Amino acid sequence: MIPTIFTNARLIDPEKGTDTIGTLAIKDGVIAGPQGLDGATQIDCDGKCLAPGIVDIGVKVSEPGERHKESFRTAGLAAAAGGVTTIVTRPDTLPAIDTPEVLEFVRRRANEAAPVNVLPMAALTRGREGREMAEIGFLLDAGAVAFTDCDRVTENPKVFSRCMTYAAALGALVVAHPQEPTLSAGAAATSGKFAALKGIPAVSPLAERMGLDRDIAIVEMTGGRYHADQITTARAVVRLQRAKEAGLDVTAGVSIHHLTLNELDVGDYRTFFKVKPPLRSEDDRLAVAEAVATGVIDVISSMHTPQDEESKRLPFEEAASGAIGLETLLPASMRLYHAGQIDLPGLWRALSLNPAKRLGLSSGRLAPEAPADLVLFDPDAPFVMNRFKLQSKSKNTPFDEARMEGRVLDTWVAGERINVAPISDV
Repeated sequence: MIPTIFTNARLIDPEKGTDTIGTLAIKDGVIAGPQGLDGATQIDCDGKCLAPGIVDIGVKVSEPGERHKESFRTAGLAAAAGGVTTIVTRPDTLPAIDTPEVLEFVRRRANEAAPVNVLPMAALTRGREGREMAEIGFLLDAGAVAFTDCDRVTENPKVFSRCMTYAAALGALVVAHPQEPTLSAGAAATSGKFAALKGIPAVSPLAERMGLDRDIAIVEMTGGRYHADQITTARAVVRLQRAKEAGLDVTAGVSIHHLTLNELDVGDYRTFFKVKPPLRSEDDRLAVAEAVATGVIDVISSMHTPQDEESKRLPFEEAASGAIGLETLLPASMRLYHAGQIDLPGLWRALSLNPAKRLGLSSGRLAPEAPADLVLFDPDAPFVMNRFKLQSKSKNTPFDEARMEGRVLDTWVAGERINVAPISDV
């Protein structure tokens, strides 16, 4: 592999917390020092931003079972187009990834088809049904990086505590969806004046706080490693902060949709805005954005959930939940930057460094010997989002026809350049 030197680059280093103009070299798939780079290819970045590739936890790839919604090939292309160099996939497939055999199939398909790194999570319980613990030890040996039942809450605290205890003994990370399942069953919006006026079945934001309270109590009891997939309310942020101050091994994420949209965006029952948990009030959105900026919430993810047109062209209450986000994660994140809510090194801590650290990866950094997983982007380039130009098979993005800023120019995985396609009309 021919070495490459990036010159005149605006280097975004989340580990050092710096944003400076400089030069970066890569060789043999890793970031290198200035020595031994004779004959290197030079790329003039023209002052554009060069940052570690995004590590996206919680990506739904619909293989096996629903390949018509998303395949590893299309998900990988979408990730590269969005500056995402590592996708951490969910096990909510058909069948669920709850045995080493299914996990091996997923790993093989990903290696064959995806141009980015793919790290699979496995189910915490068999069939994600919350009744019997999955083969955590065997799945860990087969390459699972974490264990989760995704948006299905393990309702029985005895089952969940047994899973946490066993995972703790193996040093495995458990990713959970903090929500009180009885309260949230059937809900399509957050309770309040807007949901009442629209006649949409709703759930109190306190259901998230109640679910998190239970999970944290079990973490305290078992000593397990715990990551909340999405914290979306101000009251849950307070509880999360207290758990961290108590020294528990707890981290949390939030989806880009909950950081940049609120409940009013649903408008006239626009089902592309139906996500799980439902979009929150503006006060909650601002509180969660502040929690990301201060580090209380560790990770920003796309929570990429492809749904076909038939699943979304239904009455709001009946439509499937979820929105795609691999290609829109970076430009949507720029909304926080341009609003002055967070700087670029802080943003990349949540997009790249923190998720990599939580999973024990060496990526997410610009230090020597770190993987040469990089994204070159222009944070100020304006464009109009066109969902039909997205690489994903499904087109259910809430940002369709939105005016956005922040365009990915190039992506490198292990030092290899991946061609990216435009996602706009301009």
